[in-house]
Amino acid sequence: MPYRLPDDYLRYERLISEINQKKPSFSIFIGDTKSGSTPCSDEYNQKVKSYFNQFISPLIYSVGDNEWTDCHRPLAGSYDPIERLNTLRSEFFNSQKSFGKQKISLTRQSDTNSRYQKFVENAYWIKNQFLFVSIHIPGSNNNFEADERSKAEYEERNRANLEWIENAFALASSKGYLGIIFSYQADMFYTAAQAINADSGYRDTLHSLSKNAQEFKKPILLIHGDSHRLILDQPLKTINQKQILENVLRLQIMGAEQVQAVEIQVDPKSEQPFSFTPILLRQNMNQPKP
Repeated sequence: MPYRLPDDYLRYERLISEINQKKPSFSIFIGDTKSGSTPCSDEYNQKVKSYFNQFISPLIYSVGDNEWTDCHRPLAGSYDPIERLNTLRSEFFNSQKSFGKQKISLTRQSDTNSRYQKFVENAYWIKNQFLFVSIHIPGSNNNFEADERSKAEYEERNRANLEWIENAFALASSKGYLGIIFSYQADMFYTAAQAINADSGYRDTLHSLSKNAQEFKKPILLIHGDSHRLILDQPLKTINQKQILENVLRLQIMGAEQVQAVEIQVDPKSEQPFSFTPILLRQNMNQPKP
């Protein structure tokens, strides 16, 4: 969001105002700052940043596909996607701080491993003995496309992502954290084949999450967007795809025509620590009309 311009600007501003009134510890924007059919311009990126800084509490941004992988489309401006990605990194991730009027410090992958200095968008932070991890997994099959430049970009970022996932589980285990929350953009559960097919840009990621979640045993929450519908379920399975991993919940956030959000509470004292309250603003609804 916002997708439908200029109408959605007002809806987005309403939502930001509602979130500010709720005074959360922080907010997470899980990608797609625009539709895939609007220009990927520098001017629009600056508008996005100005919206992010209207949040009073810290705002952490995880990159989506509409911001770069889909920018080659004529309606998006026929940009070079790799150039747009490099611009996002330099414009949105040039410090160790979050967005928002109040900011928090983030540990970026580029700070922890010199081999991955490029991947400034991957970050983690800790709150109440829970590890929060932002990881760059976009839609459009994770940019694992037929074009050789795209494949090369995917392969490099995929290696960094897999290490970032391993690092998260190792850190949570060594520090005794109570659980892990991963935030990213792609719907990796759109079809069951994404976990097993060789042409899936998500197979490696799902394999890593399955293996580590099974060994970690503690609560894990996966938060993403991409498919735009509100879903809470348990889609992650064991590596052999035969059993559900019951310690893993998936929250897919609404988006696109639904300019809404979800409030998440994390209770360190509860065996199942995650609870969810949709934020459904009446004035932002399409059906029924407000």
